[in-house]
Amino acid sequence: MTAGGDILVLNAGSSSIKFALFDASLTEKLSGIAAGIGDQSFLEIAGERREVPLIDHRAALSAVLKALEKRGVTIEGLRAAAHRVVHGGRKLTTPVRITPEVRNEIEACSPLAPLHNPHNLAAIDALAGIAPDLPQFASFDTSFHATNPDVATRYAIPRMMETKGIRRYGFHGLSYASLVRRLPEVSGEPLPSRLLAFHLGNGASLCAIKNGQSIATTMGYSPLDGLTMGTRSGGIDANAVLRLVEENGLERTKAILNHESGLLGLSGGKSDMRKLMLDHTADSDFAIEHFCYWSLRHAGSLIAALEGVDAIAFTGGIGENAVGVRARILRGLEWIGVRMDPDANHGRKARLHAESSKVAVWVIPAEEERTIAMDAVQCLEAQA
Repeated sequence: MTAGGDILVLNAGSSSIKFALFDASLTEKLSGIAAGIGDQSFLEIAGERREVPLIDHRAALSAVLKALEKRGVTIEGLRAAAHRVVHGGRKLTTPVRITPEVRNEIEACSPLAPLHNPHNLAAIDALAGIAPDLPQFASFDTSFHATNPDVATRYAIPRMMETKGIRRYGFHGLSYASLVRRLPEVSGEPLPSRLLAFHLGNGASLCAIKNGQSIATTMGYSPLDGLTMGTRSGGIDANAVLRLVEENGLERTKAILNHESGLLGLSGGKSDMRKLMLDHTADSDFAIEHFCYWSLRHAGSLIAALEGVDAIAFTGGIGENAVGVRARILRGLEWIGVRMDPDANHGRKARLHAESSKVAVWVIPAEEERTIAMDAVQCLEAQA
């Protein structure tokens, strides 16, 4: 470890490891991805892509480190590695250094996020094996919502052993934390007291942020709940899920709800919003309208939780780039004083409200990796 060295941020998924390198001033130096792990794998770094065999996460991480070394970045020169971990449960609610105890708690949360935490752990364990002396830190997607009141997180089910751990956790917390930090920098104004935040991407959620803290969000026990998403169903009646399990079995039902639903299921094969918006078929148009409609339905709920709204912010791939989706959602919110400025720049960091609007609307680029790097630096400084 080198004091003042670079921070390597890792975001591991089921078949990929995204990475970004930040210098001592927390400026991103380069980024990339090792993808297709266990299949048709490739490594992309600083815009250069090449096919490489990656049989597992350890092999993928080794390839990333070798590619970095070719660019003059060695493990010995790193200050720390920092990981995105999806689920921290009820105990891990702040960024932490990864100790054996923390690692075991992340593993204990794996049943709560079986599609995410095991892969996050794979990267943590692989790096520990390759560089055992390198400090590793974790930031949790659930942490930002730890401020939700009990009335927002508890399901109306009895408290017993059979229901232990079943509550609303909320996700996309790193994105929302980044938004809360960036919005005053972009606007030049204090953070609005009552902020409705839209994180819209392949995974999508809304968050009610009051005085900088989450008080309600649309995702619940898992990232499956809430809005219509790329391949996830969003909210669905529990009895409908039980029927699917009875008729199709547990594993098949998991696949249907997590990987074959949402925009993909509604459109008959397209989960990418860009492709849907170019398609102009009845199924594609309906999928987009479904996405916007349920975003609006949930927005009304969160506005009620906030008891009003002072500003709206969009982030995520769809939130930042799909102008038509933003316009449709804002049209549905004209009743709260929102009006779309037709002459506004639709790109990043643009203020999108007309002078007569009561509610400001912002587009804020997501900076989750930088947020994770900042968390690691703060943990290091607290330990110094």
